[in-house]
Amino acid sequence: MASRADNIASNLSLANFSKATELRQRIWFTVVALIVFRFLSFVPLPGVNPQILGDLYDQTRGGVLDLFNTFSGGSLERMSLIALGVMPYITASIVVQMASALHPTLMALKKEGATGRQKLNQYTRYGTVFLCVIQGYFLATGLESYGAQSGLQAVIDPGIMFRIGSVISLVGGTMLLLWIGEQITARGIGNGVSLIIMAGIVAQFPSFASNMFEGGRTGAISAGIIIGFIVMIVGLILFISFMERAQRRLLIQYPKRATQRGMMQADRSHLPLKINTAGVIPPIFASSLLLLPLTISQFAGNSVDPDSTAGQTINTLNFYLQHGQPIYMLLYAVLIVFFCFFYTAVVFNPEETAENLKKNGGFIPGIRPGKRTSEYLDYVLTRITVVGAAYLTLVCVLPEYMIAQTGIPLFLGGTSLLIVVNVTVDTISQIQSHLLAHQYGDLIKKAKLKGRMR
Repeated sequence: MASRADNIASNLSLANFSKATELRQRIWFTVVALIVFRFLSFVPLPGVNPQILGDLYDQTRGGVLDLFNTFSGGSLERMSLIALGVMPYITASIVVQMASALHPTLMALKKEGATGRQKLNQYTRYGTVFLCVIQGYFLATGLESYGAQSGLQAVIDPGIMFRIGSVISLVGGTMLLLWIGEQITARGIGNGVSLIIMAGIVAQFPSFASNMFEGGRTGAISAGIIIGFIVMIVGLILFISFMERAQRRLLIQYPKRATQRGMMQADRSHLPLKINTAGVIPPIFASSLLLLPLTISQFAGNSVDPDSTAGQTINTLNFYLQHGQPIYMLLYAVLIVFFCFFYTAVVFNPEETAENLKKNGGFIPGIRPGKRTSEYLDYVLTRITVVGAAYLTLVCVLPEYMIAQTGIPLFLGGTSLLIVVNVTVDTISQIQSHLLAHQYGDLIKKAKLKGRMR
């Protein structure tokens, strides 16, 4: 017979949404905050000529700037106040997370609980400001030099004052985005920074859909290709949703303990190991490393004679590292697999997990506590990481192959698709948790009223 809790969980629906006042307020706050983010993406950087930016950005299309532009919702293309987006914060948080797993001092801070996490968050913000200053300066100088080389006056009044003003504006824009993200996390629903990234990616969907269907109307794109793209996207979304929630659950058993009735009872639990422990970090790292040489060669190609040896080398490098090329896709797959194993080894420590189990008296049936448990955890984790790496490689390389075969620029690449699906699933899970808590609250109130009547 199903329990009362099972009945409540099975009856969760949008019909109960109207009764959850706090949840509706949180959702409205999140929507308004994301609207403010989209408005900020259209505020231009002071001293920049917005009419030239489109032509200037088209000349560097295909490099690492495309990745940043996708995550910022087109803010980099328009050179807005939030052109850097939240990528400096993501980079700084990844660096701090890796350092906390490798450096003894930061590792000790991580084990201090809430105080240690607060200190690590402070280091992450310092790193974000540092990266924003560096990226903002190079972005300002790049606008000046690249605009002069191409004959396009992208900066109205180039000079030291423009660089200082641009750096201050870009740092302020990124920190404002982080504050909005923190407010969404605290007063809204879902993870604020993740929702900002997802909103930037999804904002490009209308233009992509209109271009694709316009190509189908004019005959430039066949109806079969359009249907194939839609089927591929839907299939990848379902596949990602399944794999991101897939776990390898290890049975953990604890010693028998005396209950209130004097009976001895053994507690059992599970240690969930995600199939994709590394998340979306491997595709982001792989894309950045592959697109960085292409971006450098694009900027260097303007000042090099294309008929010279250096110019021919740069053109060859640009050709083989373009999206859809076999060498690009092969290197992309290899780097994804490498970063899957590398990042999983950083974020999950089998020895520490085995030691914590031993301290709490838990053990895996048939495995000795301590070193044997650590070896077994490493054995299991290595094998499920193989499955996770294969899954990430398929999801990221398949859209690249389709783009190469059809020539349609898909706005939802593998990395973007992973982020959108992950954030959506996480947000829906939090909404369901709020609805479940609301129903439990009503149940407790009814129980108290019945108790008072008795």
